[in-house]
Amino acid sequence: MLTIQGRKLRFCDGVSRRGFLKIGGFAFGGLSLGLPDLLRAEAASGHTAAPHKAVINIFLAGGPPHQDMWDVKTEAPGGIRGEFKPIKTNVPGIEICEEFPRIAKIMDKCAVIRSVVGSDGSHDGYQTLTGWSRRLAVKVGGYLAVGCVNSKLFGALDPAVPPAVALAQPARASTWAEPGSPGYLGPAYAAFRPFTVSNQGINRGAEGGISELRLKRISLDRLHDRQRLLRSVDRLRRDLESEESVQAQDAAFHAAFDMLASSKVADALDVSKEPAKIRERYGDGKPYKYQYDGEPTCNDHLLMARRLVEIGARSVTLSFGRWDSHGANFDLIRNHGRKLDQCFSALVEDLDQRGLLETTTVIAWGEFGRTPKINKNAGRDHWPRVSCAIMAGGGIEAGQVIGATNVRGEAPSERPVHIQEVVSTIYHNLGIDVENVKLLDKSGRPQYLLKQEYRRPMPELVR
Repeated sequence: MLTIQGRKLRFCDGVSRRGFLKIGGFAFGGLSLGLPDLLRAEAASGHTAAPHKAVINIFLAGGPPHQDMWDVKTEAPGGIRGEFKPIKTNVPGIEICEEFPRIAKIMDKCAVIRSVVGSDGSHDGYQTLTGWSRRLAVKVGGYLAVGCVNSKLFGALDPAVPPAVALAQPARASTWAEPGSPGYLGPAYAAFRPFTVSNQGINRGAEGGISELRLKRISLDRLHDRQRLLRSVDRLRRDLESEESVQAQDAAFHAAFDMLASSKVADALDVSKEPAKIRERYGDGKPYKYQYDGEPTCNDHLLMARRLVEIGARSVTLSFGRWDSHGANFDLIRNHGRKLDQCFSALVEDLDQRGLLETTTVIAWGEFGRTPKINKNAGRDHWPRVSCAIMAGGGIEAGQVIGATNVRGEAPSERPVHIQEVVSTIYHNLGIDVENVKLLDKSGRPQYLLKQEYRRPMPELVR
């Protein structure tokens, strides 16, 4: 619900300042801009919309096991070597886990990074979205997620479509559902979250919340009347409040108003509008297993991501499954891996067939890897020393493996790739010059987006 809430003041029409103004399914008000977190405004810097380049960032929450996915260690000793065999891909010399046969067939469109380093060991998607450790964020008021930077620099391609969308559903453990921080840019550039906490609880399913993005029992004429009422409320509030979240409400309101009037986003999230063959190609990821306090394996979120990019979203983040395999690691990979194999390959092929792959970067990765040693519960524990990622699209040089780990999968044996190098490459694919772009933090000081040593994209991937 769109809720305008504040101090108890009376208007001449009898509506109290603490009364509710309800429109569709968004909530803004008080000192926080509720449901969704916020819609970003178009950039105030005067930039015009750039050519539509986009990123789909798939967070494999919990830390996927690198040695049971893209870096199978058949020569490792017992107690370290897993249960899976490698299979050939359509690129000679590249092999991946047997649980990913569909991805193996499109390896010429992908690049595997086997030596990702720089994790701070936190169970968190913050680093995969910003490149920075959350532990350091307090120094600058929070680091910036790629989607939020994209929103700041380029704004909305279509006023009815937010530049950045976060599809992760609320989870009992919030670390699994990181949407991407706007950091020191402030809430006006936060990602739009269509799946949010409701009074009925959490984990409402892939379709939850979609109907709330549409106008309900209200005409556009009446909506405009309420818009005028809201403006009068805001004029009073400006004299009383100076919180940053309040300052962001004008931009957020206009974006919400455009979205409600057009229903473009609601339509994009409604995968039932897609042909049955396309939906079957992605799958739905059900039944959800090994979810516990984390995210479900919503295959259709990847289809939603493609539909959102198609209508103008510049960044879509999502959290796929719960990969924290302290026990039953191999059973989890058989479940989660097969589902990821289906929807990731479908997304890449779908984007390619629609002419969107060259301009859309797709990446799937987690916050860290898993221990070489298999524990007594047939699981693998946290291993921040090295992890892996798979990328496609965005104009990268595909059909290659970058980096390697030693025979036990403990550490890089060649070409360590820092998390920030990966993020820098994503920025490059989006047309953002990380070496030169600086944005002002809350104190007015210019800040680079990444550390100096990582501001150049990965040379192996850049054409």
